[in-house]
This record gives sequence, structure tokens and C-alpha cells, in this order.
Amino acid sequence: MHRSRVVLVVVATLVSMGAGVAWGLVRPNAASSSNKRESEYGQVHLNDPTAAGGAGAVEGIKARWVQAENAKPGTSDWRVSNAGKDGDLDGFADKVSAQQGDTVRLFVSTKATGYHVEAYRIGYYGGLGARLVWKSVQLPGRVQQAATRDKQTNMVEAPWSPSLSVQLTSAFPPGVYLFKLVADSGVQHYVPLTIRDDRSTAAFVIQNSVTTWQAYNLWGGYDLYEGKNGSGGSDFEHRARVVSFDRPYAMGAGSGDFLGNEFPLISLAESLGLDVTYWTDVDLHERGQQLLTKHKALLTLGHDEYWSPEMRGAAEHARDQGVNLAFFGANAVFRKIRFQPSQMGGDRQEVDYKSAREDPMNGIDKQAVTVDWRLPPISQPESTLIGDFYDCNPVKADMIVGDPSGWVYAGTGLDKGDRLRNLIGPEYDRFDPSGPKNVQVLARSPVTCHGKASYSDMTYYTAPSGAGVWASGTNWWVSKLSEDCPTDASSTTTSSTTTTIPATPRTTKTTAICPKQPVIDMTENVLNLFGVGPAGRSQQSTGTNLKELNAGLPAASDNTGETTPTTRSRTRTRSSYTVPQYAPQETPSTEPSYSPPYTYSPSTEPPPRTTPTRPHSLIGG
Repeated sequence: MHRSRVVLVVVATLVSMGAGVAWGLVRPNAASSSNKRESEYGQVHLNDPTAAGGAGAVEGIKARWVQAENAKPGTSDWRVSNAGKDGDLDGFADKVSAQQGDTVRLFVSTKATGYHVEAYRIGYYGGLGARLVWKSVQLPGRVQQAATRDKQTNMVEAPWSPSLSVQLTSAFPPGVYLFKLVADSGVQHYVPLTIRDDRSTAAFVIQNSVTTWQAYNLWGGYDLYEGKNGSGGSDFEHRARVVSFDRPYAMGAGSGDFLGNEFPLISLAESLGLDVTYWTDVDLHERGQQLLTKHKALLTLGHDEYWSPEMRGAAEHARDQGVNLAFFGANAVFRKIRFQPSQMGGDRQEVDYKSAREDPMNGIDKQAVTVDWRLPPISQPESTLIGDFYDCNPVKADMIVGDPSGWVYAGTGLDKGDRLRNLIGPEYDRFDPSGPKNVQVLARSPVTCHGKASYSDMTYYTAPSGAGVWASGTNWWVSKLSEDCPTDASSTTTSSTTTTIPATPRTTKTTAICPKQPVIDMTENVLNLFGVGPAGRSQQSTGTNLKELNAGLPAASDNTGETTPTTRSRTRTRSSYTVPQYAPQETPSTEPSYSPPYTYSPSTEPPPRTTPTRPHSLIGG
């Protein structure tokens, strides 16, 4: 690369050498939850998801800078091919999010003699999923100090020295980044970072659920569900009551819960060129009250379970000001948390005792007590915000299409009673009367969880402000955006479509449909409606007659023994969309090849109005 052409400058400074049970009102027993990860995270293909692409966004919700960014050369080199063993290579950042102009410190521990760091912005990039933005010089490796554990709360932290600092110049446009640590030994590890833009007035805010990632982070042997019991095992009683961001993530090769539960929707949004900005739920806590009302919609992704009062207050305030809320997962807003500072900075420690009796704030400030939101002394069920209500896990079931005239089904070709294969699971939400009275049930899917018959519900309601609140009712919505189904060679299908967009042939309702394309279509319908302003202006919700809806439902699907779904295409009524004519090529991972810089300048003009996704031994996720 010619140095004279490098306009965007990045500085890297070497600083150092160096719930498994149905919900109930009683506290669950202290059984181990050690098997929960294999069930939940494995089924959302955590390790190697593909990028999801779409073509159905209306023009009023797009941004030129996102389209230009995704037209740049992408690469698949961002993927980890060798995560090594525990302790081979670990790292974390001193911030969960930052802005251009900030400096982020990385803390790295490795058994290798040396390593380097590659920064990838996550997006679509022609289906490759990321772009190499920056690469460090070669750095000396060192094994850092052992983890520390607070004996009262079992909080684990990594008391490490900083390894390098990265200055976030204009070379780092807003987005989600994975810093890939690459050791000389070939071992690789991620450090996630969200680069936000607090000036943004983008239509959509996409939120990374880092408080939930941290709640399930067993690095050092303790998370909010379990901890080492001294007998070679792990159980609920020895769980951490506080978890810290001052440590690496144990799952996802260091990426937390990003890959399976968030990456597919982000890649879809970027493939559509949507007017997006990014932040984490910690940012919702710290600045959501001031900033969320600048946007048209907040998008929370596959698993967004842990919410502070400030987070919930900001979302409720924004909804009451006309901001739409889309919950693409299930089990959201279930746990109530509070934050406290660490030596590294504010809001770096996440507190959740899961028991009013244990919480030292009980009897002092009941509003600060950390229990499930629906339990005393808080008694604020999540359904009053979301419209539906966490019920149980684990399940694996088909989603059943409700009224196909509903706006979410527009252009999909789906009929009432159609089954979308294995879209429900492992955790699910259902409609509950404790929520708003005008909740519309768009899909009601019978399930059986721990021997109990229930339903997973996709819901929608409109607030008096006109804001729309939509919830998928299932954890797996996001993961299905990029999950292909096996080809069924024995199926005979027909198609009358003439569009270039994949379409769906008709089949009988006894044959489950591969959910990927329908889920993409319905997601685009949510985005097209929510991106232009208060959804209730054009789509007011109407309360659902559940007795009438239930009468037409099939029995709960039992998908423990897998069969091959049909790969349908359908006659679609969407307007055509021309995919940008570019062909990103993979670039060698030696040094970023920068094209002439695109000046990032968020639009200040609002878009025109148009109509247009572990079985736990504990409650919840």
C-alpha cells in the first residue's frame, strides 16, 4: 500500500510489555446449570454463523454512508479458526463502547511469545461479514496475573496491566467491532467493542446486550448462574452476585453472545443499507434518557435479559414519545440489575442477587433491590413494556402463522396455519393480560415445556403516543435469519413468482417451512414500518380474541426427532430492489487496503414518511 494514499490514520501505542423451569413465584432450588450453554448457544450456531442478506428495505430508511461502507472490500479472515485452550490467549477492553476520538485500552494475556491485533467492523460486505479496518504491529506476549475473586460476592476480575492502546480515529466508522487477537502459536481470540455516535439521529438504534453476555460469562469460574462449589462441581448457591466487565468473555471465542444472537440481524441491516447507529445496553442505561428520542426505533436482539431501572425508564420514556421498540428475542427485561464502578471506570460491575433476602439494599432502598422485575418488592412485569411475558424453557417447536392479513406478513405469501420449522426456542414469551389491553397476537404457537402446555406468542401493540412495540416471542428469531435448511429432495413444489428475490412454493400445512426467508421478510416488514416514525400512525393494534384464535390452532409440534422442512418459495408482492453492483473480494490480512476515505456525516434530516432471535436450572435465561 502506498503510504501517501493513507488519509485515515490509526495509532496503536504500546503501553506495556507485557430457565430451566416454568416461571413461578418461588425461588428455584440450587441445582447446577452447567449444561445450559450446550443447549442454547449451540443451537444458535454460535461458532460460525453466516451473514444474512436482504433486499426489501424502503428508500426512506436507508443511509448513504452505510451503503458506501458495505461496498468496501470485505473479508472472511475475521472468523476465529483456532480458539485454543483456556489460558492460551485472552483479552478484554476497558470500555464496552466508545466514540471516534476516544482511546481504548486492550488487556491481553497469552502463553505465546508474541501476537498482533486486527480490528474488524462487522456488517454485510457482500456476504463476507466484516471489513479489516486496522492492524497492530507485532507485540510481545506475556502471561498476566491470575484472576481475583471477591469472597463476599464471588465477583471475578482480571487485574491485568494494559497491553496496548488504540486511538479511534475517523478510520473507525460507527458499528460493532471484533478485535481479533492473533498469537504466534496460531491461537485466536476476540475482544468486542461497539463504536457509537452520540450525535446520531439515525432511524434505528441497534443495541448490543452486553449485560446479558456478562451475566452468562463463566470466565474465572463464576457467572450469575453458577460458581465453583469446592467439590469439583459448580452450582447455583455458589454463583456470583456481581459480575465484572474487567475480564475476558469465556464464550464465543471471546465475543460473548454476539455471534449467534446478534450478528445475523446486524449483517441483514447493513445489507439493506439501513440508517443505523449502534450502542450497548450500558449506553441505554447511561444516556438513553437523553438520546433515544432522537431515533425512530430501538432494536433489541436475540437475548436481552438484564435491564437496570435506568434502561427500562429510558425505553418507556422513548415509547411514550413515539419511539418504536422491537424485541427480536425472548426473555427480555426479565432480570433487574444495578451497576457500580470498578477501578477501571464507572458501570463496570453488574449486580444481580436474584433474591431480595440476599440483596444488601433490601430494607434500605427497595427500588434498588435486584430480583426478577415481576417479583416483589419491584412487581413490574416485563409485559407492561414488551407486550408479552417470559414463560419457560427449553422448547423446540414450529411457529404457527396467525392472521395472514396482519402487517408483519405482508408480501410473505404465508397462510394461516403455516408452520415455520423450529422457530420457537429455546426460551419463549407468551401473551399475558398484565400487559397493555390492546396487544395484538400475530402468531400463537402451541408448545409443551416441562410437561406443561403453553403458547409462544408474537405480539404487537401501539402506545397512546403512536409508538409500536413488537416482540417475536422466541430466542431463535435472529439466528434463523442466516440459518439454511437442508434441501428436501423428495418435496415437490411449484412457484409462480417472477421476481429475482427468493420466493416460496405452496405446500400443505402439515409440512413445516424452512423459516429463513419468511423470517427475513417479516423482519424487513418490522424495519420498514418502524423506521419511518410512530408505527401506530398507519398500523394501530387491535386486541386479539384469544378464544377464537386458540380454536383454530394445531397441537404443539414435537421436533425432538428432526425431519427435513420444505424449502418453499412464495408469490411475493414486494417491490423489487436492485442489489448494489459491487463484488467485494477478500483482502489479505497483512495490512488494510484503504480506499479513498468516505466522510462519515450522519443525516440530520428525518426520512420521509411512508407506509409501508441453556435450559437453565433457574427461572428465565
